[in-house]
Amino acid sequence: MKINKTDFDQMKAKYDQEVKKGKAAKGKKGDVDNQTDWIFFDRETLEEILADPKAKGIKIYFTEYTESIAKVYYPENPDEFVGRINLVLTASSDMGQSNISDANGTTAYYNKGQMCPPYCQ
Repeated sequence: MKINKTDFDQMKAKYDQEVKKGKAAKGKKGDVDNQTDWIFFDRETLEEILADPKAKGIKIYFTEYTESIAKVYYPENPDEFVGRINLVLTASSDMGQSNISDANGTTAYYNKGQMCPPYCQ
């Protein structure tokens, strides 16, 4: 699933302010004490990211769900996602230094891999 740059920027900022600085991620009820264990992205999503001939690889950003973003992407249970570490993927053309943009200058960001928790088998 693609997300827009605004959502990506909010998620990246939350991660940068908390976890990246060595602090606990904050959820609706305080510190997230059972953090993300793994995230699964299906082949279809990975192939879509790499479909652009300029793509030399995939850049993976560490992010964190904000309350507003969790409500958009997981309206059935947003509280399960607020404060969870997440990965957002985008195509890169040169060892991660430059993201690939379309003709309008828009970079495609991909979110919503299957996360554990809460979706552990």
